[in-house]
Amino acid sequence: MRDHMRDIELEQAIDLLLAHAAPVRETERVPLLDAVGRTAAEEVRAGFDNPPFDRSPLDGYTFAAASTRAASAEHPVRLHVIGEECAGDFFAGTVGAGECVRIMTGGAIPAGCDCVVRQEDVREDGDAIHVSFPSEPYENYCCAGEDIKKGTLLIQKGQVITAAHIAVLASEGYGDVSVYRRVRAAVASTGDELLQPGEPLQPGKIYNSNLYLLAGRLKELGAEVTVLGSVPDDVERAAEVIASYADRVDLFLTSGGVSVGKKDIMHGVVPALGAERLFWRVCMKPGAPAIAYTRGAMLGIALSGNPFAAYATFELMARPVLARLSGRSEVLPVRRRAVLADAFPKDCPGRRFLRARIEADGRVSLPDQHESGTLFSAAGCNAFVDVPAGTKPLPAGTEVDIVVL
Repeated sequence: MRDHMRDIELEQAIDLLLAHAAPVRETERVPLLDAVGRTAAEEVRAGFDNPPFDRSPLDGYTFAAASTRAASAEHPVRLHVIGEECAGDFFAGTVGAGECVRIMTGGAIPAGCDCVVRQEDVREDGDAIHVSFPSEPYENYCCAGEDIKKGTLLIQKGQVITAAHIAVLASEGYGDVSVYRRVRAAVASTGDELLQPGEPLQPGKIYNSNLYLLAGRLKELGAEVTVLGSVPDDVERAAEVIASYADRVDLFLTSGGVSVGKKDIMHGVVPALGAERLFWRVCMKPGAPAIAYTRGAMLGIALSGNPFAAYATFELMARPVLARLSGRSEVLPVRRRAVLADAFPKDCPGRRFLRARIEADGRVSLPDQHESGTLFSAAGCNAFVDVPAGTKPLPAGTEVDIVVL
């Protein structure tokens, strides 16, 4: 156990976590609809030109443009309609001079034709049409491969797959795609005082909101989540539960049990499950008493039981881990400068992260509540203000560093 890794800076804590977070490289093939939001494990190229044939972009008539070379309003050209083709049909014959085929949008252009005219631009006369203007070769004409050429790179390895990507893959006949498996995470809370939502509220008990916060954020960020509920306030039993997942998940998150109280069991759980502790306590508020550890390939982060502290340390420490494990840089929180719309009236002797909301004008506003045990005011927030240690009260208009969530 590395007892010297205490009271470290946030950046050092993140570096230690990332040093023990190996990107997931296991792959699986999934149906297209299951691939949305997943990361491609291989490049995919077009197997054929798309569209795979010359086709009509509109409802009308197709023929050889040369047939209407002499057409005019005074002397329209009469073309004999020898067939009809809808999208999905195929006219197998050849269209000769003075002939045409009625064609619908998406229909394959028959042999002998090189243009299409709109149905409303001709005069229909039984089994013939009258065309009063000359057409140009390849007018209103979609060539094979106009959208995608055979061999075109459709998806790059490592790219996050979107709905547009699966539409393109479907147009090329792909029914599934190889993706990296999702990051597997387990979530549990410590504390005999916790009840699950739906249970009757009892004296001295509270509902387990942290479990839903952490599991919900993991799902939002693309992880495959196992929700364990509450583990007992007992070192050996809690260690047994966590150890049973060491070979099944990449990341194990707990909330509670990390401070110095009688039932802060995680200090005993870490050695009991045969893990190596990476650090305890990070120089920040809220969430300072976080513990990180490893057991085999599993990385564990034990967060504070205070709701906002758990939220803040998840966003600041667990998100970079998820980004590394998943290989998705967009999971990383974004940092930038902003201007405070409100004053913060307190001294910050240590580094502090304030919940905040980015307004339409780009400034950040602060809620009234900032205690680590309160969560409701965080529901409308989308940023943290990173206040350095030793900062005096901040007046409105101060330029600050923010973490965009």
